[in-house]
Amino acid sequence: MPTLVIHPFDPDDTQRAGTVRELSNLASATDAPWEHPWTPEQFDTLLRRGWDGEPPTAYLATVGDRPVAAALMFLPERDNRHLAWLWLIVHPQQRRRGYGSELLEHLVREAKAAGRRSLLVDGWESEQTTAFAARAGLERKSQAVNRRQHLAELDPAVVQGLYDEAARAAADYELVRIEGHTPPELVDAMVDLVAAINDAPTDDLDVEDEVFTPERLAAYEDAAQASGARLYRLVARHRHTGELGGHTVVAVERARPTVAHQHDTAVARSHRGHRLGLLLKAGMVLWLAEAEPQVETVDTWNAESNDHMIAVNERLGYRVLGREIQFQKEI
Repeated sequence: MPTLVIHPFDPDDTQRAGTVRELSNLASATDAPWEHPWTPEQFDTLLRRGWDGEPPTAYLATVGDRPVAAALMFLPERDNRHLAWLWLIVHPQQRRRGYGSELLEHLVREAKAAGRRSLLVDGWESEQTTAFAARAGLERKSQAVNRRQHLAELDPAVVQGLYDEAARAAADYELVRIEGHTPPELVDAMVDLVAAINDAPTDDLDVEDEVFTPERLAAYEDAAQASGARLYRLVARHRHTGELGGHTVVAVERARPTVAHQHDTAVARSHRGHRLGLLLKAGMVLWLAEAEPQVETVDTWNAESNDHMIAVNERLGYRVLGREIQFQKEI
């Protein structure tokens, strides 16, 4: 087999970064053709900031002068310090040649050297993905489903009816609209609220609760906006206590303003049972119609076992695009 050369690189190596972005988009066009391709701004921000201020280590694998595979390795520091999370891609025309396996073996060594004991890898559900995972000793631990909402297909009267239905059950709550960064006076309460995402199902994954701080909240908001997104956060606040009971966040792309992405939606445990999930999600559709009427689609992800949120999403017209499998193993 020709020699595989693995090149770690940083975001300032724009040539390799661009090659990996193109490779990723090519793989997505094959494995998940509904996905929106990475824009240069999005991918650069991912390399420099990660999701919320913890950037990955990036690798490009070549044979001769041909790019054949790539990977990003995320090593969390705020929590889950036992974990290495990998994003591994192989050029569609270079598969079944051992390049992915060789790159994975290299990354396992890197993860061990960084003191990690568990490897988490995900991939679109297919026979090829499951076969690769089996060869690598990776076990299926969870699955997440990607759905898309087409706003033009939603009857505004139906959305308003769902909102009104939820509002009757949530009469003790008011909705607060936040664009961009969280106002300073709400940061501490928001940090407590976003931690409610830890109640979302993780199935059989060996993962710990995420630890949230004001710095992490700001890093997420900074990264989202640096990637070229406008952030819209809708918060349910209890009228009598002022407590924040739930929130939902949508990011609208500046470069492709018809495209939006659902980020976190969560309801604090002590505020459940008031239809806040439906209130927030329907309320966001109504807000987007005012603030970003050009938006055509909103993409979301849910653990397949998250029955409650999936039920809310389906009432709001979300349709399944594909399933991604999470694999994990001790190293």
